Amino acid sequence: MSDSVSDLIDRLHDEAEQDRPSEDTPDVGIVMGSDSDLETMMTGGERRGAYDAFVDELGFAEQTDYKRPPDERFTFETYVTSAHRTPDLMTAYAETAEDRGLEVVIAGAGGKSADLPNMTASIAYPLPVIGVPVQEKSVDSVIGMPTGAPLVAVDAGKSFNAALSAAQILARQHESVRDRLVAYHQDLREGVGDISRELHDSGTPAFQQRD
Repeated sequence: MSDSVSDLIDRLHDEAEQDRPSEDTPDVGIVMGSDSDLETMMTGGERRGAYDAFVDELGFAEQTDYKRPPDERFTFETYVTSAHRTPDLMTAYAETAEDRGLEVVIAGAGGKSADLPNMTASIAYPLPVIGVPVQEKSVDSVIGMPTGAPLVAVDAGKSFNAALSAAQILARQHESVRDRLVAYHQDLREGVGDISRELHDSGTPAFQQRD
């Protein structure tokens, strides 16, 4: 076993043994099978991703030090835990997730054998896990869980929606998260109204030529 993997596994188990208040621990864990998945999982590439949803829309912060949380009340963390190359790290992450204070995990993987979301959900059960197929060819693998082994999943590449779904889970216990979700949805609603009015009032040719 490589030293880096061993160190991470030890770190996770050490954090799980700490008795830290929930407001100081990450609320959401984001794991991916490879750093090549990072653009889709976090910033979305051509579409916005989980990082954009959490930070720009919902006011979360990324927590990079378990013992030193950021000032923001709600936080998320990120790891690479390959199901095929580091199954021991994936297992340690899933096994310790709840004890480390996580309330929900977002797991993304690509390729035809996108097993990370499924395996993470099985090991972390009953902690809710939201699967993100990084590519279209990953969809069947991510959603193909048997009866009795639940995994919520979004469409390929839509980690932004996965973040919103994670926030919805948190919102059942945290009123402030619910308020942030409602405000975000209201902004979307107003945006549609503004566009609709502009299209109608200016007409199609002028609307299409606007800056």
